[in-house]
Amino acid sequence: MDHQLMEERINIEDLEYQMKLFGNFDENIKVIEKNFSTKIIVRDGNIKVLGNKEEVSIVKSIIEILLESIKNNKAITTQSINYIISLAKKGEGDKFSTLNDVICYTARGKQIRSKTLGQKRYVQAIKKNEIVFGIGPAGTGKTYLAVAMAVSAFKNEEVSRIILTRPAVEAGENLGFLPGDLQEKVDPYLRPLYDALFDLMGTDTYQNYIEKGVIEIAPLAYMRGRTLDDAFIILDEAQNTTPEQMKMFLTRMGMGSKAIITGDITQIDLPHGRGSGLKKVIEILENVKGIEFIYLTQADVVRHPLVQKIIEAYESYDKKQLKDNFNKVR
Repeated sequence: MDHQLMEERINIEDLEYQMKLFGNFDENIKVIEKNFSTKIIVRDGNIKVLGNKEEVSIVKSIIEILLESIKNNKAITTQSINYIISLAKKGEGDKFSTLNDVICYTARGKQIRSKTLGQKRYVQAIKKNEIVFGIGPAGTGKTYLAVAMAVSAFKNEEVSRIILTRPAVEAGENLGFLPGDLQEKVDPYLRPLYDALFDLMGTDTYQNYIEKGVIEIAPLAYMRGRTLDDAFIILDEAQNTTPEQMKMFLTRMGMGSKAIITGDITQIDLPHGRGSGLKKVIEILENVKGIEFIYLTQADVVRHPLVQKIIEAYESYDKKQLKDNFNKVR
């Protein structure tokens, strides 16, 4: 690394841009400072960056990317700042500007966009293919983006209905002890799908479509024996399907339909000894034309920044366990 000291200045005349860039109590600037040894001085809307030549250059590029994002009405969050930092450190900061695709709007008018390059690949794959598998850890937007794409396709009259399904696997709980009929028993398993639709459509619109049968949310078992034409179909939590259930689901697809299958192969809740349909289908369909597998990573996590650190810690722990077990049997 070049340790030659240098100084760069960035002038920001627009007061609104200043407020959005700096954040409350300059919290956004502090996030950047925490990742570098540079000193960032904010005074009267001007920014002065002091430090070694290479880091100053990177920090300046990060601030310029953030300013460009603000000018394009993109929300600045701690997650987006950290993501830009990670890209800039790899010399890929300019790629952040390509995340400008508006997928749809929420019921409150908020723009839904891809927030990472992995999410962008996922959205592009959904547009291009009839069947897409979105595989990755919690918080990468697999389910929400799939539902957003379904809502967009429905609004654009590309499909006439939306079907969302999940396997009702008893992850440490017993369905039999829950109150209500079968639908009420499985509702907790389907809650993330309800939440995404409420956010994207609004409660009243969602309820209207449910009553008309245009939107259907049901456990995977309800899909058996059906042919699903002209529909956008999402199978969520697919790691908890058996190979037989996965085959059953994939063969339900009818003419004019699109299917998105999401899951996290590190979070399988099936009883011990039962294989995951998601893991098996990767081996079977990976090279079939018209089907694409998109693998998201911790770099695509868009929840609280700690979620990414938790995932990384678990991955490190699992790798250490595998290494220790390997050494024991040698």
